[in-house]
Amino acid sequence: MEKKLTWRQNLLMVSLIFGMFFGAGNLIFPVHLGQLAGAAWGQATFGFILSAVLLPLLALVALGVTRSSSVFDLIKPLGPRVSVVFVVILHFCLSPLVVAPRTATVAYSFSLANWLPASAQQLGLMIFSFIYFILVYWACLKADSITSVIGKYLNPAFLILLAVVFVLALVWPMGDLHQHITAPYQSTPVLSSTIEGYNTVDALASLVLGVTIVHAIENMGYTKPAHVAKIIVKSGTWALIGLSLVYVGLIMLGTTSLGKVDISANGAIALTQIMMNYFGSFGQIFLAIMGPVAVFTTAMGESSSMAHDFHRAFPKVSYEAWLALAVGLAFLVALLGLDKIIAWAVPVLLIMYPVAIILVLLNLLSPWIGRTKALFEWSIGLTLIGSIGDGLTQVPFAKLLGGFVSYKENGVEHVGWYQAHVFMASEGFSWLLFAAAGLIIGFAIQLIKKSPSVDAPTVN
Repeated sequence: MEKKLTWRQNLLMVSLIFGMFFGAGNLIFPVHLGQLAGAAWGQATFGFILSAVLLPLLALVALGVTRSSSVFDLIKPLGPRVSVVFVVILHFCLSPLVVAPRTATVAYSFSLANWLPASAQQLGLMIFSFIYFILVYWACLKADSITSVIGKYLNPAFLILLAVVFVLALVWPMGDLHQHITAPYQSTPVLSSTIEGYNTVDALASLVLGVTIVHAIENMGYTKPAHVAKIIVKSGTWALIGLSLVYVGLIMLGTTSLGKVDISANGAIALTQIMMNYFGSFGQIFLAIMGPVAVFTTAMGESSSMAHDFHRAFPKVSYEAWLALAVGLAFLVALLGLDKIIAWAVPVLLIMYPVAIILVLLNLLSPWIGRTKALFEWSIGLTLIGSIGDGLTQVPFAKLLGGFVSYKENGVEHVGWYQAHVFMASEGFSWLLFAAAGLIIGFAIQLIKKSPSVDAPTVN
């Protein structure tokens, strides 16, 4: 007979999953989305939750179904060399190139940036980021004690203040919900906000950090894939319902804030303005303290995870050395500033996210369709071709590609050949067509050659 989790175990799992996803992007992007979507905030919220909540949950379930001990196991059908390349690229996106430096710039935007003059901002960012990543390195070596304090006391305190802000916003809103809708959200608010949800990077993080959740469940005595997946779905659903409520509140805050402030350059500025509106200088000081704390564990998790997986792939280099590389590169990227990091992250995520989605889908369905080299190669390979086409539209050098992809110049959009001729390319979803073709071709080859799976998970 299948035993059930106790209420304490349930609470632990819900807290663990929520804490894993609550980071820098979860604070700033929903607020900014609310400002961009305006009166279309409801549809935008739906799209955002699809990519920022549902996809990470499915990634966790995929890990449970396949009993993966790391992300290497998910990509195993492509062979060890491709697996290593994929994991290296994935970790570089999560740690030194996007997520970790973004946490530093968000922490800086919440704190020191508010008290320095414009002329001192770059120097302030450099000093702040240097100290920040020194602390990240040290904390990764003392992870248990640091995360215990932050998880048990500081993050809950921050969430309590956010809940107070949500209540105040309902009673004394800064404006109504019928605000101006910016161009991308006038025609396709769901699709635009789905892509905006990529910025949380939670689906990619699930592939790397989700193994921690699987191991925690197995340590409770649940080892069958079906049971692990069931617990992940149950606990993950409650955790992500809580996160969804936070998203809804933040998106509504962003929309109503337009009653008193203009659309900000980024969500960190917007959230600071909202906190000051309701709490004055106390709100600014509280955010300056608690904001960096809320994003600090994200930097720890991503940097430590990269060091562990790189040490596993290249054991001759120590964990400490890989960790130093991760935080060192993140420090250099952080010097670009929050706006530039976000701008450069968009094309990277447009390329990586579709690949991650198909990888999750293939592993979720593996008990029924198997995990063969042909199926994975064709599905992921063609998806990557489409996602590169989508991502190239957002690179700063898109104009230099000879009209192949669309680009904007002086506020005017020039439509490229790819967007004009490929299905859903103008919305950033041309990869769907390529993925469908890859799945069909790969599955057909698998049936014709009767290729064996790299493993044979069973439905329990």
